[in-house]
Amino acid sequence: MTTVSIGGRRVGDGEPCFCIAEAGSNHNGSLDMARRLIDVAVEAGADAVKFQLFRADRLYPRGAGRSEYLKLDRSIYDIIAEMELPYEWIEPLAEHCGAGGVMFLASVFDEDAADRIERYVPAFKVASYEMTHIPLVRHLARKGKPLIISTGTAHLDEVRETVEEVRRTGNEDVILMQCTASYPAPLDALNVRAVQTLKQTFGVPAGLSDHSRDPIVGPVAAIALGANILEKHYTLDNDLPGPDHRFAVEPHELKAMIQAVRNTERALGTGEKAPLAIEQELRGFARRSVFALRDIDPDDVFSSANVAVLRCGNLGAGLPPREYPALLGRRAARRIPAESPIHAEDVR
Repeated sequence: MTTVSIGGRRVGDGEPCFCIAEAGSNHNGSLDMARRLIDVAVEAGADAVKFQLFRADRLYPRGAGRSEYLKLDRSIYDIIAEMELPYEWIEPLAEHCGAGGVMFLASVFDEDAADRIERYVPAFKVASYEMTHIPLVRHLARKGKPLIISTGTAHLDEVRETVEEVRRTGNEDVILMQCTASYPAPLDALNVRAVQTLKQTFGVPAGLSDHSRDPIVGPVAAIALGANILEKHYTLDNDLPGPDHRFAVEPHELKAMIQAVRNTERALGTGEKAPLAIEQELRGFARRSVFALRDIDPDDVFSSANVAVLRCGNLGAGLPPREYPALLGRRAARRIPAESPIHAEDVR
């Protein structure tokens, strides 16, 4: 599997999971709130903060109607128009991210937005519903930056078409994200194992864009299955007005999520099966060896009455347990004090 570099940070197997704090449009039209969201992500230990850069007139016709899932008695066009991030915020938000030591990212939904933000981001995010917008995907791919592509609502063949279109431009830096387009997504709909499918099918880094309300289960499951990247929506407060706040995690949950990810990575280890340094003391102390149960004189016959397989403690090891059956019936070559380990030279 390939690795992809985002802002000098490698994303792929053998690297720490790249954690994106998805601020999205949860700034509610306030630059101050957007900055506070960045501060929350910095405190939580995120690698990047991602906003969304869209314009209503490039997303929906004015007559597109209402979205049932939002349960708001207003047209989707009007709702989206209120959530737009002003272009003049791009530079100050990028600078605020830089000052906090996190990367600035954005989902872009049209070519003009991509052109405006290009010099401020180390990669482009392609949202699930834009994944099949091949002209936009080509436009982004030709810029030579990595593409992080969410795959909500998609068949595998649709993902394949998008990946092939990116590669036809000469851009090989693709990262895929399993995503369930439901807000919030129930845990039994996350299909986290699809992360493995994406990695194995396309040979690229892959991860989870998690829309569940639970801050821990999806991310930890994804890490355990080899996710290289995670994305999670967050907010300052679930009770804030706006359609995306209710399914986002709050600041303390974002921090707990990233800590759980890092702890899970530590627990997974390398996969190599060998004694660890912290096991060496008990490997010597608690493993078993053949011991004399009482004083044994030269030429005594070894039997279950005078030898047994015991843990070594601080007495050192002698013959390993597998030698015990063959030892029985043989004779001692010299005197062996009680509670001494039996060595090969003690046997004739």
